[in-house]
Amino acid sequence: MNSIETLDASKAKELFDKNECTLIDIRDIRELWNEGFIDGSLHIPRGMLEFWMDPDSPYYKKEKFDENKKKILFCAGGLRSALATKTLADMGYKNIAHIEGGYQAMSQSGFDISKKSKE
Repeated sequence: MNSIETLDASKAKELFDKNECTLIDIRDIRELWNEGFIDGSLHIPRGMLEFWMDPDSPYYKKEKFDENKKKILFCAGGLRSALATKTLADMGYKNIAHIEGGYQAMSQSGFDISKKSKE
């Protein structure tokens, strides 16, 4: 997909460490339970992404993310996040990207990982 920005995990970590982005984990909650999550990331399940990020939606979650920061999406391996990033671009979002290799690449790039409880 040439119409979206793709970052490697190390570049995403650099932006995250500088507090210049919001990491958005679009994986299913069961993936977080089984594999853990990136500390400081925002979980928006793929099925809710358009609802939570559309200002015209009654489910819009403006309080969840800083409008001025780059939004960087990730999934397990980078495929769902590429499609989700394209969807957000089609919705009018400009400062967005996704992580090539997704959570797998991130877990090998120095991101802090925590376990997610089923509560």
